[in-house]
Amino acid sequence: MGEDISAAAPPPPPRIEAAALSAAFVTAARRAGLSASPDRAARLAEALHLIPPLQLEQLYWTCRAVLVSAHEQVPLFDAVFAAVFRGAAVAAQPGLTAVPAVPPPGPDVRSRPSAPDARTPGTAAGKTPHPRVALPGQEPSEPGGADRNAVLAMASADEHLHETSFAELSADEVLEVRRLAAALRLATPLRLSRRTRASAHSSARLDVRATVRAARRSGSDAPRLLYSRRRQQRRKLVLLCDVSGSMEPYTRVFVSLLQGAVTGAGAEAFVFSTRLTRLTRQLARRDPDEALARAAVSAPDWAGGTLIAESLRRFVDEHGRRGLARGAVVVVISDGWAGEDPEQVATQMARLRRLAHRIIWVNPRKAAPNYQPLVGGMAAALPYCDAFVSGHSYSALADVAAAIRGSGQVSEELHV
Repeated sequence: MGEDISAAAPPPPPRIEAAALSAAFVTAARRAGLSASPDRAARLAEALHLIPPLQLEQLYWTCRAVLVSAHEQVPLFDAVFAAVFRGAAVAAQPGLTAVPAVPPPGPDVRSRPSAPDARTPGTAAGKTPHPRVALPGQEPSEPGGADRNAVLAMASADEHLHETSFAELSADEVLEVRRLAAALRLATPLRLSRRTRASAHSSARLDVRATVRAARRSGSDAPRLLYSRRRQQRRKLVLLCDVSGSMEPYTRVFVSLLQGAVTGAGAEAFVFSTRLTRLTRQLARRDPDEALARAAVSAPDWAGGTLIAESLRRFVDEHGRRGLARGAVVVVISDGWAGEDPEQVATQMARLRRLAHRIIWVNPRKAAPNYQPLVGGMAAALPYCDAFVSGHSYSALADVAAAIRGSGQVSEELHV
């Protein structure tokens, strides 16, 4: 009789409810103050499917690789992980092997030990030694007493740039974020145009002119009725960017955003400090450095004072009332610090409000803790805005794009 090998086969690994585990841990991390977006929970669940955590160390490094994107987040992550998966929490998970309790995070969590080299003397030929993985907060030594540093397991550097404020970026990081901002595609809501297109459906509007022209060509009664529908087109996009001294830490990135909007969405771009300057032609160049240099030369008041009311007045008088702002989405990028009477800012914002379809105010200072727009030009302008967002980082520019895009169905009425 043949030997029954089914009994000798190793049992399959226990099943882990990856979705429930990842959702619970990400929720606990967010409550503790760790920045973790909902999509991180989905990515963590996918990672747990690929790497089933049979031991607590494996779970630790999988969670850390997905959720941690900066060195400063490691102590908080270690504390949350220790609180969630210590003792009873570990025993409650059927797929995890019991291991010693995780100690609180130590004072130095910037380095972790790596696995021993397979070529270490004393290792049997053809055998790979069992890797020694560090527990959170521990700094164990290699056999022989020599400590080795390992690369910190984090998310990509690009993800770190996404969350960092523009004012805190280095020169090299600013170049990378400028490239990302210029590639951002902005889309305005659709509206019904005055132009029409032929339609074969009788539910559309009867095109009397086309029907009569067809009848004249035939010399008799109209052989058939012709119908048409009004076309849809994107609303105009106008961006007004404050380039005064108080906005200087953010100006380079925002001007790159303007350049991407001009070349990609056909937007109109203006900058202002003590005067208003139209930069659509200068920013239409594909070379971002050349476009920025031409923009700086064209605006002699760059990094000067701030006259918001006067700049808005010139825009409405010289451009907005002539059609540039009618039915358009107008984006004002400014911190709201103006050297004018707030009543003047409110007056010009009211005039712009009567022309524009939507007004979006982007203020990078809004991201500061406990910020409230209670005084100055910002408080005067806010009642006339449809959206108020920060846009202080690349991730925050998603809110700007969403505000520009708007929501809702296209109205059958033509808004102009």
